[in-house]
Amino acid sequence: MNSYVTGPVIKALREKKNYTQKQLADRLAVSDKTISKWETGRGLPDLSLLEPLASALGVSVAELLSGEQITNQNRSANPLRGKFYVCPVCGNVIHAMGEGAFHCCGVALPPLEAEECDGDHEIKVETWDLQTLVSLDHPMRKDHYISFIAQIRYDRMELVKLYPEQLPQVRLSYWPGGEIYAYCNRHGLFQVK
Repeated sequence: MNSYVTGPVIKALREKKNYTQKQLADRLAVSDKTISKWETGRGLPDLSLLEPLASALGVSVAELLSGEQITNQNRSANPLRGKFYVCPVCGNVIHAMGEGAFHCCGVALPPLEAEECDGDHEIKVETWDLQTLVSLDHPMRKDHYISFIAQIRYDRMELVKLYPEQLPQVRLSYWPGGEIYAYCNRHGLFQVK
């Protein structure tokens, strides 16, 4: 690892909490001279102290190591602000309501960007009797198919996984004000509002 916690980071975080070196030392069961050594770069905290140090300073270990405080910009966890991630190897689908780093089958998964429907991926939506029928006129072959259809609203999500043996249509609950997504394994994610 190229980075490790630095003295200026420890000092800045300690001062932000309004702790003296002695107060921080007492919380960690070390001496105030040890804290002074860390802050002046004449020593480094032992690996076993990183988690207690981060906790005492009110940050995560990642924030302590990077020296940057991380603020979750998506505190409301609104599904409409979420992102889809799909594994190109096994087809696993992940929907996250906040930023994240996801891996599957040894592959780092990028968040998918939804496109507006085109002629080959037109999502048809019909509503009746408190249900929504979502369908596409799309081939369903092993090498080219719709992998999933999802409906997302500000407070809920419904996702149906599809396979090449199925028709590209699903029945979903009727939720006014939501967005419908369909994912083609060759062409990506499409959306209709």
